Amino acid sequence: MQKHTVTISIFVGMAIIAVLAKFNVLSPYHVSVLMFMGVNVILATSLNLVNGYMGEFSCGHGGFMCVGAYVSSICTVLMFSKNAILGAPLLPASMTFIGFPVALFLGACAAAVAGLVVAIPSFKTRGDYLAIITLAANYIVISAINNMEIFGGPRGFMGMSATENGMKSLVNIPWMLIFTMLGTMGSVWLLRRFVSSTLGKGVPAIAQDEIAAEIMSVDTNRMKLIAFMLSSGLAGLAGGLYAHILGYVNPQSFDIMRSTEIMVMVYLGGMGSLSGTALAAVLFTVLMEALRFLDVWKWVVIPLVLILLMQFRPEGLMGNKELSDLFPKLRKYYSFK
Repeated sequence: MQKHTVTISIFVGMAIIAVLAKFNVLSPYHVSVLMFMGVNVILATSLNLVNGYMGEFSCGHGGFMCVGAYVSSICTVLMFSKNAILGAPLLPASMTFIGFPVALFLGACAAAVAGLVVAIPSFKTRGDYLAIITLAANYIVISAINNMEIFGGPRGFMGMSATENGMKSLVNIPWMLIFTMLGTMGSVWLLRRFVSSTLGKGVPAIAQDEIAAEIMSVDTNRMKLIAFMLSSGLAGLAGGLYAHILGYVNPQSFDIMRSTEIMVMVYLGGMGSLSGTALAAVLFTVLMEALRFLDVWKWVVIPLVLILLMQFRPEGLMGNKELSDLFPKLRKYYSFK
């Protein structure tokens, strides 16, 4: 009963935020910050599955985000916008409520498949060698899209705003905010369920000792495959939401700088802490916006803050603890038995 109360409270909170956005109590700027918070939470928590729970070192998460962004964007443009490939849209605006979630799902699936580029080499490589592979995968994706003129090449790709306009033409509410909140909550829930499951227990076992995990009958290759594909798939979901929030996507938005930002959020929150990473993603987004007035100098202040954090708290804000460890009364909400 208590778990259902928490679930209902979350959805009520989301509904209140949507109503405040609808009646402009929350300005478009504040709404955009909230949406970017959600996208960053998905990105950071998904990468934490690999870098934190599994103990690997992936630094090309932006590439998987890019795959999801472009695949979902191409799908929605073909379905709901006049385009250079097919001309007229395939579906009417009334189908946007079905087409948009399907496009996000296809983008996530494409990113999960792209994750195989990293997952399969991880069977025999670890540490710095795997990091180089993930970095190479990021560059492969960016370079490939840069040279695809049919998708705009380095100029970028646009036309996704027709999807939100189609939904608003039927019911005028902040649909992108709603989908972002649902995507964020769903991603965190899925990751929590996975790491708490019997199957998911094999992920931290690999981090502790891969050889010992194999001796204890953990199929390490299978676990790596699942973890990498789930992580990259959720990054693709975040990319799809990000592209439709902006209504425009450019391959340079997902370069190594983006991947570095995601890693910063993971290490800021704490390796192996899902709630810590989510809080760090929110904090990082707020910090980026608060220091916007410094222009390029914010990239001096933010690294300085991180240096100080690594000096005095190298394990991050939460270490490997969850909120339920700090507040024991929350444990019953973290249990999925």
